[in-house]
Order: sequence, then C-alpha cells, then structure tokens
Amino acid sequence: MQIDVFNGDADGICALVQLRLAQPAQSRLVTGVKRDIQLLERLSVQKNDAVTVLDISLKTNRTGLDRILQQGATVFYVDHHESGDILPNPNLKTLINTAANTCTSLLIDQYLKGKYRAWAVTAAFGDNLITIAEQAAQPLSLSANRLNQLKDLGVCINYNGYGGSITDLHFAPDALYRELAPYASPFDFMADNTSVHEQLLTGYAADMTQALRIKPEYRTENIAVYILPDEAWARRINGAFGNELANQNPARAHAVLSYNAQGGYQISVRAPLINKTGADELCSSFPTGGGRKSAAGINHLPLDELSTFIVAFAKKYA
Repeated sequence: MQIDVFNGDADGICALVQLRLAQPAQSRLVTGVKRDIQLLERLSVQKNDAVTVLDISLKTNRTGLDRILQQGATVFYVDHHESGDILPNPNLKTLINTAANTCTSLLIDQYLKGKYRAWAVTAAFGDNLITIAEQAAQPLSLSANRLNQLKDLGVCINYNGYGGSITDLHFAPDALYRELAPYASPFDFMADNTSVHEQLLTGYAADMTQALRIKPEYRTENIAVYILPDEAWARRINGAFGNELANQNPARAHAVLSYNAQGGYQISVRAPLINKTGADELCSSFPTGGGRKSAAGINHLPLDELSTFIVAFAKKYA
C-alpha cells in the first residue's frame, strides 16, 4: 500500500500535488492541522508498504520512523526542518535541506526537474519565501498579475492549515489536497474550482482584517508580541498574521500568540526577514517547540510562562 504523510499547510499539500501528478498512485492520506507534526507516531504499516513523508521534521518523528522501518516499510522522506542525525537504512531515502531559503515543495520541484513548477512557486509563497518564489517563477515567464495570483493562492492554502483542530479550518487538509490534486497547474484549479478558491480568499481576507486591528502586547525595536483572542478566526490566522507582520517590519522578530485547548498559548515565531535565523533554536528551548530557522512555533506555553518566553525572545533577538 502507498501511504502519503504530509503537513497540512501549503508546503506539504503542494509537495504532494506535484509528486502524485508525476507519480500517480492510489494512496492512504495521513495529515492534520499544521501543528499536528508527529504524524508518524499514529501511523500503522505492514511489510512492503511504501510511505512518503513530506514537510514534517524527521527529528520530531524519529521514533515513529524507526518503528515503520523495522516493520518492513520503505520510506521516501522529503523535508526542510531539523532532522538530527540520519542513520543509513536501505529502506530509507531522504531528500532533506534545512536551509532557510528552501521548502519541501521546492525540493520536490528539484526532484521532478521543474515539471510542475507553478505548484512549487505557490507553496514557496505560502511559506513566505517571497524572493525565492519569484526567482523560482522566472522560467515560467508569468505576468505580474499571474504571479500575484499564485502568491494569493499559496498564502490562502497555508492559512487554511492553521487552527487548534480540524473544526477551526475551512477545509480539512486531506480534503483540500483532493480538491487541488486533479489540476496540473494552479491556474487550472483557480479557473475551474471557483467555489473552493473563493472561500479561501474571502476567509483569509476577513480573518486578516480582524487580526490587523490587534495592538501588540509587547514591542521594542527588535521584537513584537501579539496576543489574539480565543476565537476560531484567530487560531486560523495565527501563522499568516505572523508572516504579514514580518513583511511589514523586516528588521523585527515577531511572535503571535493564540489560545489553545490546553488552556495555554500556541505561538508562531517569525525571525526578522533580514536575518532569518534563530526561530527554531528559540522555540526548541521550550518543551513543545520546534520548526525551522526563519519560522517556528510552540504548541503549548502555560499562561504563567508568558514573561519567561518574552525574556527569551528578547534575548535571542537583542
């Protein structure tokens, strides 16, 4: 059996769209909200199953990966998050690059030699790799308007992945993947599946309008901390709002906090765009944190540890 495991954001979804366009397969889908990253822990396999893993940290999923390999499955693992040491295994093939200027969809694009480049560009925009996305799009010779369409789509697919649970989202990530998967080009999707496309656009616009009214809880020249209300729209916009703040203030690091089901904070951290480092180190210093150099997060921070986080945040970007 083919099993496709992927992050529920734009990068994970668009990576799988590209791969299955090039290598069609009937597969079992395993995914979740963007912060649901320990996907291999709940995966059950049998000997000779083929597992593709996209856009989740190997380091975070090492226990699950080791178990799956021991059970006789083969694994193709593509990612740009922290991996830790990778031990050689004949059943494991990896394509991992943790550089701040790439993402999983761009790695798949390289693997497929640019065959579905527009989907990779869409994902890179969703991951807020604006300059990298524009560079990747150059061979496509797109007009400014067409390029902006890919940007808007990538941002909206990425936005849809955030939330405390599937019920917060406009579309479950596996359902959204199925809506996108039939189309060789994002432009074909946007022209044909207008209802899904419009729901993503209007949902994003409405939630971002509310987020931009929020004043910072704490702000200095180097960092800013925003706390969003305990509402579904706020949990949805958490990551996209962090990207928007980073784009507006590229020299400042930002943290966007929303409330989670455990009675604490969920945090999205964005490093300054002029120095895209340190977010992973900051977040990994907290028990439920992780991510990549330019963008990372903490799944649960107790309310009484907010000041501890702000002190660590300020120190990291002093």
